[in-house]
Order: sequence, then structure tokens, then C-alpha cells
Amino acid sequence: MVIRFRVSEAEQAEFAVRLDAAVEVLSRQKGFVAARTGRNVDDPELLALNLEFENVGSYRRALSPYEVKLTAVPLLSQAIDEPTAYESPGRGW
Repeated sequence: MVIRFRVSEAEQAEFAVRLDAAVEVLSRQKGFVAARTGRNVDDPELLALNLEFENVGSYRRALSPYEVKLTAVPLLSQAIDEPTAYESPGRGW
């Protein structure tokens, strides 16, 4: 999953705390592989969260537990409205 956010520089410190909490709770879900975060070098208000799960089904199921709905879903709802699921080469394309 590649999930992008537009966050003003003034709000990024608070957003980072929430982002870390979301990643932590998602990392405990079955099928989680890795997470990376970053800030765009040309547009510092554009942030990215790259989540890797075994498959898209694992990611979708990871959003179901109560703790995830409480911690991660509110943050994810602030994402830029665009497709987020990507496949690696050799996995269906």
C-alpha cells in the first residue's frame, strides 16, 4: 500500500506521533511485512506511508480489529483520495 497525506509543516510533528501509533498497531496484524514512511523532497507537505502486507486481503483484514479502527483508521481517513494497492512484479502482471 502506498498511502499519501498532505500535512502542513506546522502539523507534521503531531501527525508523526499519530502515524507511528498507526504503524505500530498495524505491525501486529497477521500478514504484516514492513512499513516505511517518507516526506517528498520537492513538496515537504506531501508525506507517504508505504505498508507491505503478504497480500491485499491481509491488509484489508488488518483494518478490522477494534484497536486498528481506533488508532489507524482515523489517520488513514486523512489520506489523499487515490488508489493505494500496488502489486510487485511477477505477482499477477
